[in-house]
Amino acid sequence: MIDSAELLKKKSRNVKKGLSGTEIDEYLAAMKGWAYEDNHIVKAYSFKNYHETLAFVNALAFVVNAENHHPDLLVSFNRCVVMFNTHSVGGVSENDFICAAKIDAMASHNYAPVAH
Repeated sequence: MIDSAELLKKKSRNVKKGLSGTEIDEYLAAMKGWAYEDNHIVKAYSFKNYHETLAFVNALAFVVNAENHHPDLLVSFNRCVVMFNTHSVGGVSENDFICAAKIDAMASHNYAPVAH
């Protein structure tokens, strides 16, 4: 079984193929609040105000840049929707789940990314 704590230990890497539907379901079972929609894994985060939303986006940018794996974002006043897929494989890869786990940990203040 896949564990989000194990994903935190991993680093995004070049991948040649995406995950199967069954594999995506296994990863999603370990990831609270994430869903599979339109060939992406997606999660919405809510905040008190615009300032908190932008602070989250800036912290997220630091995390994903260190992984060299960047999501699509929909940002509004008190909400940010994060959407990952791996363009090079035309679907979802383990890299998407690695970054999702790190963003979740960062959002819950349990993860301090290391600058590279």
